[in-house]
Amino acid sequence: MLSERIVLASRSASRQAMLRQAGVDFEGLPADVDERALEADMHGARPDQVALALAEAKALGVPAPGRLVLGSDSLVVLGDRRFDKPASRQEASEHLREFSGRVMQLHSAAAIARDGVIEWRHGTLATLTVRDLSDDFIASYLDAEWPAVGECVGVFRLEGPGVQLFERIEGDQFTVLGMPLLDVLGALRDLDALPS
Repeated sequence: MLSERIVLASRSASRQAMLRQAGVDFEGLPADVDERALEADMHGARPDQVALALAEAKALGVPAPGRLVLGSDSLVVLGDRRFDKPASRQEASEHLREFSGRVMQLHSAAAIARDGVIEWRHGTLATLTVRDLSDDFIASYLDAEWPAVGECVGVFRLEGPGVQLFERIEGDQFTVLGMPLLDVLGALRDLDALPS
């Protein structure tokens, strides 16, 4: 087992909680990655490719000599439109109105790097059917959840009141929470960072 903790290249409370609850010893050191610029450079790429590229950029974006660095990212897609984290409560409300009564796809990806080399990468997909949301519900939901959901692509925390947005969820719960955790744990075992 490695003597050094792994590095999680994210400030996401959800990703940190997943690792902590799984018993993984880690240090959170957010990567300084211009996500919008990387997405712009990949104009025309599939959402799963963009999610993987962002995860890789984060894993490569934290200098941690000799240590494993875990990067992860999630994208929400509705039809042909990709949604980023809302920049304001108003934008969060607009996103929720767009999602209402529709099916969104959530792409989650993770990558592990060491010394500037990607050692592992993986992406997963979940499909979420959003129920019809009234304006009153959206307002009361944001009263309770804003600004916390401003850090969440899709404007929800599944582990909280955000579960009320959905009629149906198909896919791994960890994918929906923002990281394909079971795959990450398997990769960390394969890389001798966790006991097998």
